[in-house]
Amino acid sequence: MLVLAATPIGRLADAPPRLAEELAAADVIAAEDTRRLKRLTAELGVAVAGRVVSYFEGNEQARTPALLEELLAGRRVVLVTDAGMPSVSDPGYRLVAAAVERAVPVTAVPGPSAVLTALAVSGLPVDRFCFEGFLPRKAGERSRRLAALATEERTMVFFEAPHRTEAALTAMREAFGADRAAAVCRELTKTHEEVRRGPLADLVSWAAEGVRGEVTIVVSGASPTADVDTDPASLRAAVAEREQDGTSRKEAIVDVARRAGLPKRTVYDAVHRDGGGR
Repeated sequence: MLVLAATPIGRLADAPPRLAEELAAADVIAAEDTRRLKRLTAELGVAVAGRVVSYFEGNEQARTPALLEELLAGRRVVLVTDAGMPSVSDPGYRLVAAAVERAVPVTAVPGPSAVLTALAVSGLPVDRFCFEGFLPRKAGERSRRLAALATEERTMVFFEAPHRTEAALTAMREAFGADRAAAVCRELTKTHEEVRRGPLADLVSWAAEGVRGEVTIVVSGASPTADVDTDPASLRAAVAEREQDGTSRKEAIVDVARRAGLPKRTVYDAVHRDGGGR
């Protein structure tokens, strides 16, 4: 079985109880940084009996076949990264995909997540969101990626390196607008945790003074784009068109109101103002 084991993103006390159990029981531990693993197991009081191998971005592709062979031989392989859940902007996806393809069971030890933690404390809408990971390092590629997200209506979560945070926020300001609400979450769950909230223009000014530590950026989604003209005549025509397609008037009004970004009552009044009520 392949076990994806979440590790603390800050405080050791946040480690899930099962983490120590899995590390102690593993036949093989694949670690993004074996030195960090050694510190983690020492702090947790875990005596590692299994074999420890490194598994990081530079050797992930080459080392995956050997780890798959361990799994196919019936061994329990535990995968840990430096912080958070393996495979989420961290090594792990290749091994998971290989295990699934060969019908090897894959499970996880749930635990701390910078994505969900930042989203929860951001103060921005959480009912719908998307995770975009790290932005491209090159300015042109970064700008193109953000331009493609300019109309994304879901709240967006990004990871960023501290020394690139100002550049990332500046690019977001250009792509999304200076007034778009956002939050920069720094050193989550750690002693110097800080959450800065405000429009992107203000956050750019703040980041210009320098940013340190692990950074997660949360940006509100775009306002729904109206694809229906909002004058009364156009609203009546849009409802009538849907009725001709077999949609009930009630459903047509709801649909047009959603697409126009208007209250249902506004569309209802427009439909009935010209004697179209029934």
